[in-house]
Amino acid sequence: MERIEEFVDDRQKSWCIHCARSLAGLKTNDDHVPSKSLLLKPRPHHPPVVTIRKERNTSFSLDEQYTVTFLSCVLTGSTDPEKQPNASAARALADSSALRARIEQSRTEYRTIGGESRLVWQPDIDRIQRVVVKNARGHAYFEHGEPMLDAPARIWVLPLETMSGAERQEFEGLHGEGSLAVARTARQIRTNSL
Repeated sequence: MERIEEFVDDRQKSWCIHCARSLAGLKTNDDHVPSKSLLLKPRPHHPPVVTIRKERNTSFSLDEQYTVTFLSCVLTGSTDPEKQPNASAARALADSSALRARIEQSRTEYRTIGGESRLVWQPDIDRIQRVVVKNARGHAYFEHGEPMLDAPARIWVLPLETMSGAERQEFEGLHGEGSLAVARTARQIRTNSL
């Protein structure tokens, strides 16, 4: 992946995109967009980055660890560390019996009318949403050069498999616009904030 320089007004780079505190005199670090932990290896050589307050970036670490570990468990259908394709998730499950128990408790198995065994996972949605918003803010800033400091009007996190037909059509933009709701929503956020 070739490194892309963002075209951001330098005045926009003077505060943290997550807490609006001035970065002058504070410890900062580069935050990868998307979070590196969400990317499988081999990762791109030059993922987009935004500079944010280090303390704020660190505050997302446990939520990101939970999100990555939860998603890995859902994909494998197990909380067994040895079954995880994501090394970070495997380490987190092996190192924290509390995290493993918490994710295990979010899993429910049921039988369909046809007799198939299915798993349903109920995540700590607040933690997942914080990671979604963190990455959305980073993307909006990197792509548009404008920080989105207001809280989102709506955050919708739902597995595709559990969506109704109408929800799936709304998400995929099948009602005329022809684009995913994610891109449409980013445009709406930008329009609403102007």
